[in-house]
Amino acid sequence: MAYLNKQERDQMAEEIKDKSPSQIRGYVNGKDKKARLAYWRNVQESGKWMTRYIMDSLGTMVTIYETFDEESKGWFNQRKYRVAQIVVEPSPNNRT
Repeated sequence: MAYLNKQERDQMAEEIKDKSPSQIRGYVNGKDKKARLAYWRNVQESGKWMTRYIMDSLGTMVTIYETFDEESKGWFNQRKYRVAQIVVEPSPNNRT
């Protein structure tokens, strides 16, 4: 398949902006069967958890920034993750 250009990447970002992280994973795997997970909920900025999918055959990287809210559930806290930002950018070998 051909690499995605800027307009196609922007369209992809619009399509996945209201999805949950698991729905985004399914969307990415559906678009590119060879997509791979680069990292999952990796902390590179304070207060933000990052997940990145690399779609090699489309020349695109999808990065999801998540934040979380903690709920007290008796003697433990449960984290509720929510998507704060989605970045769809070209991979280094995509020059379109």
